[in-house]
Amino acid sequence: MKYGAVLKAARERHGLSQEELAHHLHIQQADVSRIENNRREPSMSLFRDWTVLTQAQDVMVAFICGMDGLTILQNIMSVVIGFIGGWMI
Repeated sequence: MKYGAVLKAARERHGLSQEELAHHLHIQQADVSRIENNRREPSMSLFRDWTVLTQAQDVMVAFICGMDGLTILQNIMSVVIGFIGGWMI
């Protein structure tokens, strides 16, 4: 399963750089990059910690339930666009 794009979207939605996320997760920035580029698969505990830190538990639930990555990304983007639209009004 390809986690990279979804975890990257969760990180960006939460406003964290790769360096900031790595610091909070006690891993290297290069590891964050490898995971986001699907060159390394995160352990279940790292995946859990990443989603909790970025407040993206919905992502973890969607993966467990078998939702595909594209649908998850579309849902994340609709939330971001809705937030920005509401903020600008």
